[in-house]
Amino acid sequence: MHGGVLVTGAAGFIGKSLIAELARANTNSEIIALDMREVVAHERLPNVTYLTGDIRDPALRDLFQSHRPQTVVHLASVVAVGGDPQRDWEIDVLGTKNVLQSSLDAGVEHLIVTSSGSAYGYHADNPVPLHESDPLRGNADFPYARNKREVEEMLIEWHDLYPDLHQTVFRPCTVLGPTTNNQITAIFERPVVMGVSGTATPFSLIADSDVVEALALAVRQPKPGTYNLAGEGTLSLREIAELNHRPYVSIPPALLKFALWLLHLLRVTKLGPGHAKFIQYRPVLSNDKLKSEFGFTPRYDARKVFERYRDGRAERET
Repeated sequence: MHGGVLVTGAAGFIGKSLIAELARANTNSEIIALDMREVVAHERLPNVTYLTGDIRDPALRDLFQSHRPQTVVHLASVVAVGGDPQRDWEIDVLGTKNVLQSSLDAGVEHLIVTSSGSAYGYHADNPVPLHESDPLRGNADFPYARNKREVEEMLIEWHDLYPDLHQTVFRPCTVLGPTTNNQITAIFERPVVMGVSGTATPFSLIADSDVVEALALAVRQPKPGTYNLAGEGTLSLREIAELNHRPYVSIPPALLKFALWLLHLLRVTKLGPGHAKFIQYRPVLSNDKLKSEFGFTPRYDARKVFERYRDGRAERET
């Protein structure tokens, strides 16, 4: 690794671990950690420059100009499903556009972006597994998936216009670590896990540590391209329920929509009836290109990823 590295979303779930990994392996490059949230003094690492800023702010360009990083790792995005759609779009799409423009103006050589497997969309006719060459069909009625698709379409456009700004784009599947707590894990942790009849709901899973390792490798040994980020194999929702010692109930899609409507009304979940496809049609990602072209094999397969999450959660609760 040579030249400075700037990480957006550096105080987030993956960002903190990546900054720690880059700092551990770094010898003489500047590491810049940028986030909307201020990192408190006792959590700051030596030899890391911590900056507070919003990726939507025009001032981002000045910040890039003053530090002129060689590599930018763009992690800042909306993780939760079901927030404020306009704000989410502004952060994901307009924020990424601002990062692209700021990178171009500052002479950045390599941009690494985490997108999402949801950019493929949640569709009954998705190929199993999905390869990087398959079309991006992030659902128009599902803001999270639509935003990821829009971001990637913009990245493709900028790649064609500005080929000197090399891009590495990762499409992670569901990311789980020992401390993960989000709308996906909420599905796993309900007293009764609800699945949908007619589908196994296979989950592609990747460990947070594998995501960090892949990102760090992309910084150290740039290999531009687009890569799915997934461990080997999948786990069905029934298998997840069994591994998590929860009863599993399979219900018809119409009943699932009603249940989501009711749970949303009661504010138990942010998912509404329109999110039934989020359970029904999980994108299953191939990791062949990740292994053969990028040169990275995740350490944990789907089962091990889940067990690591489950055991970490059990430790937190004792």
